[in-house]
Parts: sequence; structure tokens; C-alpha cells
Amino acid sequence: MVDEKRDHELGMEKPITRRDFLNGAAVGIGGVLASQSMLAALAPAEFAGQQGNASAFAPEKAPDYYPPALTGMRGNHDGTFTYAHHLRDGEAWDAEGPAQATGENYDLVVVGGGISGLAAAYFFRKSSGEKVRILVLDNHDDFGGHAKRNEFRSGGRMLLGYGGTQSIESPGNYSSEAKRLLLELGIDTEKFYKAYDQKLYESRKMGTGFFFDKETFGEDRLVAGLGPTPWAEWLAKTPLTDDVRRDIARVYTEKVDYLPGLSREEKIAKLSKISYADFLTKICKVHPDALKFFQSYTNDLWAVGIDAVPAIDCFMAGDDYGGITYAGFQGMGLGEDEREEPYIFHFPDGNASIARLLVRSLIPSAVPGHTMEDVVTARADYSRLDRDGSPVRIRLNSTVMNVKHAGAGADKVVQVAYMRGKKLHTVRAKQCVLACYNVMIPYLCPELPEKQKEALAYLVKAPLVYTHVAIRNWKSFEKLGVHHIESPGSYHVYTALDFPVSLGEYVFPSKAEEPIVLFMLRTPCKPGLPMRDQYRAGRAELLRTPFATFERNVRDQLGRMLGSAGFDPARDIDGLTVNRWAHGYAYTPNRLFDPDWTEQERPWVVGRQPFGQIAIANSDSGASAYTDTAIDQAYRAVTELRTAKT
Repeated sequence: MVDEKRDHELGMEKPITRRDFLNGAAVGIGGVLASQSMLAALAPAEFAGQQGNASAFAPEKAPDYYPPALTGMRGNHDGTFTYAHHLRDGEAWDAEGPAQATGENYDLVVVGGGISGLAAAYFFRKSSGEKVRILVLDNHDDFGGHAKRNEFRSGGRMLLGYGGTQSIESPGNYSSEAKRLLLELGIDTEKFYKAYDQKLYESRKMGTGFFFDKETFGEDRLVAGLGPTPWAEWLAKTPLTDDVRRDIARVYTEKVDYLPGLSREEKIAKLSKISYADFLTKICKVHPDALKFFQSYTNDLWAVGIDAVPAIDCFMAGDDYGGITYAGFQGMGLGEDEREEPYIFHFPDGNASIARLLVRSLIPSAVPGHTMEDVVTARADYSRLDRDGSPVRIRLNSTVMNVKHAGAGADKVVQVAYMRGKKLHTVRAKQCVLACYNVMIPYLCPELPEKQKEALAYLVKAPLVYTHVAIRNWKSFEKLGVHHIESPGSYHVYTALDFPVSLGEYVFPSKAEEPIVLFMLRTPCKPGLPMRDQYRAGRAELLRTPFATFERNVRDQLGRMLGSAGFDPARDIDGLTVNRWAHGYAYTPNRLFDPDWTEQERPWVVGRQPFGQIAIANSDSGASAYTDTAIDQAYRAVTELRTAKT
């Protein structure tokens, strides 16, 4: 009874959830009931029997097929991993029955329709000519991989959010190939200096807040002014004990060399093998209770807490959002932080716009328009992605099950088998790029050498959740003087108002009375375990957590953080999308747990080696979860295939 009363107070019965989620995705699209074809894409196993023969399964042809407008559980939504998990669990790739050959033959098949896969198709066509035939296969209902687009309707207007890949980080450091690709797509990063309002929140005296939750810190309390307020003054407003306050203030304000007698190189070596948590407690002698304050500082970049991140990495990385700084380094003589470009190179839908520009280049009729500005509000036509006669085709809702060489000599080809509409199909191609999650490749391509499969299996991806919440206005944030909030003990460890970007016809809601999208971050890590084990445990948690649990926690947390300023979760939430990435960030090497490999021993280097007419891309093969890495690995893979041709 108590839970039911609390759910009512939070608005759990409100229309935005409607309780008509099919496999985690909303049945309603823009207020209109989804068609059978749309539902078939969301739950192919349930609807395949109603589709007639295999070739008739084409949910993308429905006039209302538009995944960006779906709310509820997105990201790795249900239906995207069903057959992949069958492979993981030991089932044969053809366990569902004999494959049906489509009769299609391509110059290139790309497995994975994320930025790396789309870039591979782009580079291959550029090097081989526009007449080459390319097929891109993806298991999701939308293209872009992690670079997904979230759309909401609130206050009579469209609001945009990013389902994954957030920004173009430090484009000045991109490789020449990645820079050239952006330019060829029409992206001029200099335009973001005007599009991104860097003074909006500052002009309203809105900064960083810190939410202390009662379960972790003894009481609920939001304290604004983190950063500009002197540490002793700011900490006096918190529910922390005197000992913890004193130690936090000390490591932030005193300029102490905690490793005297060591050279800079020796300090870096030592800090590479000790976690930031141990650095604070064992080197800086901070009270252990202070770790609760710092614990989630690293969650955004590494998807684990400070117990599993080397101290030196914290010093070198900093914080893109400008909300926090890492304490204890200012007197260590480690050198000055290298000044990076501002974190402003952001489309309103994140790097989904890059994916959409790639699709526009490959299939112009699918994404109308001609510029980086008009792509922001363009409505993609999914019915044009997979059309007979098109030299480039993108086939969604298609889970690849097996990739192998077939034939011999001049007749040698690559055969790709995939599940679509509960039917197993095969296509053939002269060459193939595997731009999918690298950890899946040993299951898809068992003929790879054992050493290579072992290396690929090592690359465990980081699970994370990008939750986006459409709210009716942001007056509560303005009243509290915050535009982003750190909350290390809460379900989501970080909450922020959207990036203030206006581009083309999309105008950012710059008045507090207007609706806006909130970003909330959750990384389901398990402190105390090695990083890869934390990722495995977190992924299992994500996949068993229903949407209602996410919604309840979002409503509860926002109400507790913002309620004192008038925010009512039952009244003020207009939309909710949970972008669940059970396989999120690419694996990044961690010196606390990984061996000291040589360059050629690194598992991502061993794993990405070409095999016959098959090459491997994706950011996993560069061990870096950034867009430029995804592009660079696509370029490398295509270059390897060109060499293989000769």
C-alpha cells in the first residue's frame, strides 16, 4: 500500500508510460497507435508468423516507421540481442532452421550500422567507385549504433536528445582521414562556436550542484555552488562529518607533493598502478568516509568508480562537463593540464547527426537536405534504406549469425547469414567488414585463429545508461542555481540540462519557462571487482532491469533533488527514454588490471587483424570509445581490404 501511494505521488500512472510497452518500446508513436509493421520490427519473434513469406518482412516500409520518436526502453532494446545470446549460449548459428539464400551478391557487406560501419561503407565506395554494391546489416531498428537520435514532443514543439555518442570531442586532434570525412559530409566544426551558447547558464548564475542522498549521506540535501564557492564555505553546507570536510578541503586547497623524492616519470609510473581511491586514502591520507564523495567522479568516462581507475588517468582526463576537478595533484609537479578545445562540438541529437549525414551521402533520398544545419530537423525516410536497385542498402532488424568464406580461388566469396523476421537468410559478397561489437566476432566467425578469437573476447564493453527526460520547464533548476548535478549515491550519478545548441531551424529552449530535455547517467558498476568483471556484472543487471524500475527511480530522484524548488515528477515529466547500452563504451586498457603488453600483444591489435576477405572495424578495435576512433578503424579496415584485393 505504501509503495502504491508513493507510485501515485511520483506519477507512475501518468500517460507518458501508458503501460503499453512491447518488449520495452512504446506502442504509441506520436500519439498514434503503431502499425503491425512497426510492431514487427520491435518484436520480430512475435509477429514474424503474420508476415507471410520471408521476403514480405519489411517493417521499415510502413509509413509510420520512425524509431527516433519511440520512447521507453531504447539503446539495446529487446529483440536486438535475442539471437546473439543464442550464439553466446552455445546454439548453432543455423539452429532455427536452414538458411534461405536471397540470391543477392555484393561487393561489400558491412556487419554493423554504427558510425564505424557506415564510415566503412563510405570509404569503400569512395575508393572503389559509386557503382559498387554495398549492404549494411544491423540488428537494431535504427541505424547509427550508439549514435542514436531521441525525439520528444513537449509544449507543442520537438525536443532532441542523444541516445548515445554525445559530441565531436577535440576535433583538432582528429586524424587527417577523420577530419577529411567530416569536411566531405559538410561538417564545419567552427560553426559550433556560434551554435553553442557557452554563456547561457553562467549568465543565469547556474553552476554545479551536489546532491547528498539520505541512503548514502544520512539526509537528502542539494548544495549548489560547487567550484566557485571556497571549499571550506561550500563544505560547511553539506551533511558530511567534520573530519571528512576537513580532509576534502585539504586535498583541494593545499599544494602538497605527496610523493616527494620521486621524479616526474617515477610519479607517473607509480600513479599508473594505484587507483584514485587508494591515492586519496593511502597517499593523501584522506579519511575513508570521504571516498563516498568522490566515488562516481570517474563513472562518466570509464563506467566504473574511483576504485578501478588509475590515479594518473584521473589527472590526465579531467572532466568534460566542467563540473568537478580531481583533488590532490596540484602540488605533485606532474605538469600542466594540456588545454583542450572546449566541449562544444555538439549536434542537438549528438553524433546521430554524423550517422545521418553518412546515410545521406550513401543513400541521398533517405535523409533530405544538403547541409549540417538542415540534417538536424530532417525526417529520415526509412522506407528508402533497403530498396531494390540501390547500390547501397541498409537492412535493419537483421541480426548476423555467421560469417565465413565460401568457394575457392577466384570464386572465393564471403557468405553472411542473418536472422530477419524469424527467418535465416544468406547473402554473398566479395568482401566483408565486421564493424560490430568485437566481442561477438568469435561467435560470428568461428573460423578465425584461436589466438585472435581469444583477443577479441578480452574486449569486454562497458555497460551504461543514457536516460533522457523531457520536462515541461526548467524553472526549478534556475531557482536552485544549478544546470548540472553530481549525485554519487543515487540511481543516476549525474543529471544535466541539455547542451544549449541552436543549429539550423532547431532552436534551443533558452527560457526557463520552456520545455527541455534532461540527461541522466547511470553506470551499473560493482565496486571492488576488477574492471572487466564489473562490466559483466553491470551488463547482467541492466538486462534484467525492467523499464518501470528506471522510471520509478528517475521520478523519485528528480523529485528529491528538485522538489524544494517546485518540481513535481507527477506533473512536470512529459517524456522518458532509457537508452540501455548493455554493451556500451569500447574497452579501454586499464593499467591496474591489464598486463604490460607490447604494441603487437595488445588484444585489440591482435583481434583486428584481417582474415582473408574479412576485415574488422568498430571503436573496439582501437580500444577507445570515441567517434574519431570508429572512423579511423573503418578507414584501416577498408585499406586492408584494398590490399587483400591485390
